[in-house]
Amino acid sequence: MQGSMMTFPLTVPTLLERAGNLFGKVEIVTRRPDRSVARTTWGDVYRRSMRLANALTGLGLKRGDRVATLLWNQSEHVEAYFGVPSAGGVLHTLNLRLHPDEIAYIANHAEDRFLIVDDVLLPVYEKFRERVNFERVIVVPFGGEATPADCDDYEEMLAKSSEDFAYPELDENEAAAMCYTSGTTGRSKGVVYSHRAIALHSLSCCAVDSFGISMHDSVLPATSLFHANGWGIPFTGALSGAKIVLAGPFADAEGLLDLMVQERVTVTTGVPTVWFPVLEALDKNPGRWKFSWPVRMHVGGSATSEALMRGLERHGIKIVCSWGMTETTPVATSSHLRPYMNDWSDAEQYAQRLKPGMPASFVQARVMKLDGTEAPRDGSTVGEIEVRGPWVAASYYNRPDESHKWSSDGWLRTGDMGHMDEHGFVKLVDRSKDLIKSGGEWISSVDLENALMGHPAVKEAAVIGVPHPKWQERPLAVVVLNEGAVAHAPELREFLAAKFAKWQLPDGFVFAREIPRTSVGKFLKTALREQFIDWKWEG
Repeated sequence: MQGSMMTFPLTVPTLLERAGNLFGKVEIVTRRPDRSVARTTWGDVYRRSMRLANALTGLGLKRGDRVATLLWNQSEHVEAYFGVPSAGGVLHTLNLRLHPDEIAYIANHAEDRFLIVDDVLLPVYEKFRERVNFERVIVVPFGGEATPADCDDYEEMLAKSSEDFAYPELDENEAAAMCYTSGTTGRSKGVVYSHRAIALHSLSCCAVDSFGISMHDSVLPATSLFHANGWGIPFTGALSGAKIVLAGPFADAEGLLDLMVQERVTVTTGVPTVWFPVLEALDKNPGRWKFSWPVRMHVGGSATSEALMRGLERHGIKIVCSWGMTETTPVATSSHLRPYMNDWSDAEQYAQRLKPGMPASFVQARVMKLDGTEAPRDGSTVGEIEVRGPWVAASYYNRPDESHKWSSDGWLRTGDMGHMDEHGFVKLVDRSKDLIKSGGEWISSVDLENALMGHPAVKEAAVIGVPHPKWQERPLAVVVLNEGAVAHAPELREFLAAKFAKWQLPDGFVFAREIPRTSVGKFLKTALREQFIDWKWEG
């Protein structure tokens, strides 16, 4: 017996229609390159997305054609998020922080047909333009620069196009967007998001026990719209009717705080390395930025330290830990205490909240040991985290050589090592490649880093495994101190000794001015391992 419900496709145009018809007056705010603030609305984005869809169709866009973007966080990027897939194309956000060689490889591998690029990013494009084959390059006058003669002007193109657009009959399993992994090891890999995956992911992000985004929120993504599906914020914003605040090309602490206060931001997203400078600015300037309303900061990308969580909460900003990947569209877990946990001690609650949390609705997670059996939910048995669900990738685009990333029964092998407790909360221990194998025992670099960053003198810390003649590997800590602060290796070792066994403590400390980062702000440990591969251990 079949159900009697309508067959209604879950597609991006449905999200766009909702935003345009119900939330047309809700603002979308963009900070421009001159730091001025431009204001538009979901109604404007709806109409301009229709014009963009018509314009691309007029240029010959066909179903499944890839349209690349090289754009900052701005309203025009949101228009591309909707205009491209609504026309039947596939939005491909290019990571402008990658090396030009890598960008060229990604654009060619994806077979991008068109490019939409900011005028202020034309110098980036020039570095790889001879190695790509875009049919048309469309320039957005974001910074007021003149459009080159061999390119199309975005605003002129939209002005010539109609707001009346007839959507193609899209299947919800068709491709809507794609994004490539950041490629810290090997070549970047493409993940193709279906309309259905995006719609369901957006609905999940509106859930209270996830990101809880609603029409009452003002959302500032401090994450880049060109990375990991923009954490889904444009699509979730359209579905919920939330106000969206976009920082343009800026992610400096004071600029973010100014926007948060001016626009009464209630929800923000970002990796921990974005928020450490924010905490530093708040501590240095007490009273300059005041939050008299609740603010939730959803933090992912890497593990959050207790020092960061407690520090921001002193200023009225509540951190919610999350976890996900490009391959999971990307939100897979969120950390919210269960009701009975409210009776726990302060220390127990913080320890639980620092975990990435429970799987999102319809996402399933398990921990698999090296012997191929599932680990018990005891909060200690470590294995590789595997996930599956309706917005989890089942393959990479045109990369059959990467099929080993999925188990024989269809689960994504994430490469993240961790364990699960009896409450269903996942805790990440490390990336599999970042675990330190010492004398037959595993040491978590993440746990050491977060503990070190709790020391008052330490601004940042990265811990890597370095070859050792006796123990196979030993931990080496690379530390950046706060401005004017002083600390020495014995002091830091003693500080860590309160939480770790002696054999887990770093045997070496290096004090540096900065730690290299990936294009999305994570510590680039491959560079550190290369730098210190010949480290000479004392004794």
